[in-house]
Amino acid sequence: MTISIVIPVLNEEECIGALLDEIAALHNQIPLREVIVVDDGSTDGTADAVLACRSKIPSLRLIRHSARLGQSAAICTGINNATGALIVTLDGDGQNDPADIPAMLSLYELEFRKGGHHIMIAGQRRKRQDNPIRLVSSRVANAVRRSILDDGVRDTGCSLKVFSRDDFLDLPRFNHIHRFIPALMKAAGVRIVLVDVSHRPRTRGVSKYGVWDRLWVGLHDLVGVSWLIRRMISNVEYREV
Repeated sequence: MTISIVIPVLNEEECIGALLDEIAALHNQIPLREVIVVDDGSTDGTADAVLACRSKIPSLRLIRHSARLGQSAAICTGINNATGALIVTLDGDGQNDPADIPAMLSLYELEFRKGGHHIMIAGQRRKRQDNPIRLVSSRVANAVRRSILDDGVRDTGCSLKVFSRDDFLDLPRFNHIHRFIPALMKAAGVRIVLVDVSHRPRTRGVSKYGVWDRLWVGLHDLVGVSWLIRRMISNVEYREV
């Protein structure tokens, strides 16, 4: 299966070049069709930094939002425009390690061969390299989410994921969907396989999220997502006779 890597970015001029260099180094290890960077209305030199990497990644594509629409919108834009059968998502700040991607793809292939076409490999960050306030807010938000949605995922905020493009396009889309992709996939009948991945400290740039983004906005969304999941129709295996 061909792979499209989708990376949403906002003002990551200092980080995106080094990340794309790491992805370029994987070209012999994965069936990479394209790398899609979605610039969500950056006001710095992010776009120029991406374009400067085209000589290293011929399949590199840059899509730019005319205004800031949010991480979920950027992910949806990237997946809508992707041409690979499988999607790999990761953040553009360099904290996700692209070196984890080959093992995740191998696990996807292994699970696929066991049977069933609806599979998602969801990364869970081990030894998170974030400040204490961010760690506490994420743990609280994850605990509340698990108790309400029962998705079984310890770390839904980890952006490093592998899933079928078709499975994602079957999901309802809304702002902040990126926080609930595993829960929505599970409700749609997709089998979630969890795997620990590495996490690196942010060495450049500035985080775009704070405590309030992770707690109160997420709690507000939980009400709507819980309602939606109870009414979703799951994917089923079928054949025409």
